[in-house]
Amino acid sequence: MSLHKNHPFHLVDISPWPLLGALGAMTTMVGLIKWFHLNENNLLFLGLTITSLVMYQWWRDITREGTYQGLHTHKVTLGLRWGMILFITSEVFFFISFFWAFFHNSLTPSIELGMIWPPKGIQTFNPIEIPLLNTLILVTSGLTVTWAHHGLMENNYFQGLQGLILTVILGIYFTILQAYEYIEAPFTIADSVYGSSFFMATGFHGLHVIIGTTFLLVCLIRHYLSHFSCIHHFGFEAAAWYWHFVDVVWLFLYITIYWWGS
Repeated sequence: MSLHKNHPFHLVDISPWPLLGALGAMTTMVGLIKWFHLNENNLLFLGLTITSLVMYQWWRDITREGTYQGLHTHKVTLGLRWGMILFITSEVFFFISFFWAFFHNSLTPSIELGMIWPPKGIQTFNPIEIPLLNTLILVTSGLTVTWAHHGLMENNYFQGLQGLILTVILGIYFTILQAYEYIEAPFTIADSVYGSSFFMATGFHGLHVIIGTTFLLVCLIRHYLSHFSCIHHFGFEAAAWYWHFVDVVWLFLYITIYWWGS
């Protein structure tokens, strides 16, 4: 059988990772349910371990295909770009649902909420304390990731490395402050629709920050290993697009929930 092909597309090899990833995700979800109802987290940790191992090995294979085997041609990279654009578009609509719920309840609070917003008994966060600091952190991280991208485009290895290191540090710092804010929160997710809207929106955003930080950390390791060049670094571009999306969502969260909604 000839190994030559007369097309620019990448037909992936048979891989066990999609099936194992689905089993890991299912195990994680069942483990969450078991943890919620029985207060036992052993199955949850098993699912997270399976998912983490599959993610590592799947990303390793993709890195190998794009970096060492030369399978990510211009045509393939174009398809990857459109895939990332459509994924971020789906994420936009995911967060629109949370904003829709928040405005639905805040603009016309029902009689069950006392016809006021925030509902009576809810002590909101001061928007010029930790929320403002987190806003400055994310805006700064957007600048540093753009600086890193500029370094890659200019073939400046150390500028790209420094920009990525700073961005990862800022992402971790944001997550730590968000966790501290949750610990000190004067209300819970069970405190009326305000608590539900707040923790669902900011919680899922925090999850996206963790995912984006992991994405950028992988790019940092790959850049350190000289996987990227000025003409071949879509993995980094995808991470940067995702990070800018996270930045923009936070700006909307800060303006609407923390500042206007309080």
